Amino acid sequence: MTDPIRHRQLEEWNLVQLCTRILNNAKNELYLNMHYLDVSLSSLGYEADLACRGLGTDGFFIYYHPEYLGRLFQQGRTLVNRSYLHMVFHCLFCHPDSQGPRNDTLWHLSCDIAVESIIDGLYLPCVHSPCSLYRQDWYGRLKKQLLVLNAEGIYHALQKMPLTQQQKERLNAEFHIDDHQYWKLPKDSPKTAATRQNLWKQNREKMQTEMETLGTQQEEESKNLLEQVQVENRERYDYKQFLRRFSVLKEEAQVDQDSYDYVFYTYGLSLYGNMPLVEPLESREVSRIEDFVIVVDTSMSCSGELVRRFLEETYNVLCQSETYFRKTNIHIIQCDEDVRQDRKITCREEMEAYMKDFTLIGQGGTDFRPAFEYVDQLMNQGAFHQLKGLLYFTDGLGIYPVKPPVYDTAFVFIPDQYTDISVPPWAIKLILEPEQLYPNGRRP
Repeated sequence: MTDPIRHRQLEEWNLVQLCTRILNNAKNELYLNMHYLDVSLSSLGYEADLACRGLGTDGFFIYYHPEYLGRLFQQGRTLVNRSYLHMVFHCLFCHPDSQGPRNDTLWHLSCDIAVESIIDGLYLPCVHSPCSLYRQDWYGRLKKQLLVLNAEGIYHALQKMPLTQQQKERLNAEFHIDDHQYWKLPKDSPKTAATRQNLWKQNREKMQTEMETLGTQQEEESKNLLEQVQVENRERYDYKQFLRRFSVLKEEAQVDQDSYDYVFYTYGLSLYGNMPLVEPLESREVSRIEDFVIVVDTSMSCSGELVRRFLEETYNVLCQSETYFRKTNIHIIQCDEDVRQDRKITCREEMEAYMKDFTLIGQGGTDFRPAFEYVDQLMNQGAFHQLKGLLYFTDGLGIYPVKPPVYDTAFVFIPDQYTDISVPPWAIKLILEPEQLYPNGRRP
């Protein structure tokens, strides 16, 4: 007589083995179509979990409910492939570790929309399925506001929309693919968020290298994916630290507390009453910003509110006593397809007056070359003592100079509101996070 417990255990074991083969087949099929995902696809193990609501990942394993996975496979191999790729993309773009103080429901929805938009744009037989009109409509709405449909940008776009509860439920029903309960790692788990981030950072960098190596062999539909990978891989800077690279050494009149020995100083006072043996120097060398150029792109594609916030934040950083000299030589240039205005700022009062009456001038097309030509003219006229750098705030849609200038140049972008495909290799790409421009990271 057959032992019912043993029989059930064998059935469960066979089902797990079947699910493992299903997931391995999905991994292999994805690899055959996307070689650049080889390391990422192999970074996830498999584990059955009856508490899983379908499929989910914590960045280390794919968790699945065996019966759900079996039913999904019966509906079609493509659905399993899409689900596998959906979870891999969540990990590659650090969605489990990027939420911060954002609303749970809206953040998870934004991540799902971002990932599904990439998969829907691949047009590969292994993952392609007809895109519903509802999805197409939402992709169109979001692309009117965003250059790249990443999770952070979609989150801010949805925040500004007056969505009803019914609309939110409809969006969740349309884009929900996997169970996100595993994103939050247990406190007593040996798996940490730092380990997860490092693992997928390495995977992402390898993926970018391989995709860029493919060059012209790369399929057209993969370019959107590469762009998002490049965005995620870019180094984020602390803005204050970044501006210090444009500083120069200069002597300023002030007591140098580090230039003498306190022992001899106090000994002299104790010996002679009021005569220190070593007097402090009355000047010291400091590293601060003196000559500087800020160019703002005033084309139709740049928001006046973003430009204002960028200038205000840059002004706040520059006006810190340890960053800039009491007398400065900062030129704020407005330029679209031509230079529209140049305002020279030499002190705090002039900057405050400029910001009080600030308006964008231009609103035409974008050409970056006139601004550089104008700055070169200023240098030839002796307008700068020692120009160290130029910041160009833009969305990146324009014509760049071919020849690099003699000073450092940084093109400054806001996440989800720029493209930098054409930025020349001699320029620095600086991405300012929303929290660096807006209080609490929330855009108005």
